[in-house]
Amino acid sequence: MKLSDYAKELGISYQTAWRWWKSGKLPHSARQTESGTIIVDYVPGINKTELKTTKAAIYARVSSSENRDNLDRQAERLTQYATAKGYQIVKVVKEVGSGLNDSRKKLEALLMASDYDVLIVEHKERLVRFGLNYIDLLLEKLGVKLEIVNLPEEPRDDLME
Repeated sequence: MKLSDYAKELGISYQTAWRWWKSGKLPHSARQTESGTIIVDYVPGINKTELKTTKAAIYARVSSSENRDNLDRQAERLTQYATAKGYQIVKVVKEVGSGLNDSRKKLEALLMASDYDVLIVEHKERLVRFGLNYIDLLLEKLGVKLEIVNLPEEPRDDLME
């Protein structure tokens, strides 16, 4: 349905719906046609209170305790990102440990939890150094979307690094 019809259906102003679209906070998927019309994938009749809020878990990691202040700043940046996306933050996990260490207790507990829909990390290296595709596939199978905030522009350059 068109964005204006969507706004009417929810009982919000068109300007609010437009701001949600521009900031990426629409609770439903939307796309813009070639003519500029914004189409929202919404089934009329669903009560506003029945809209599913995306629950987010944030994972921040640094490699050594000397970088502990960066850990707090990283978690704060990710919290701001999640809030801007309209996510409900249910967990913020901060961990100090090497990215090559495959026995990070807080990450293990986070991956075993099932109370979130999206896992947010700042850089892929904050989660794992190698095998990210496998982690992503397994999370997807569990119904969890992995969001990496800062992806490298050139994957080849990232590998060379």
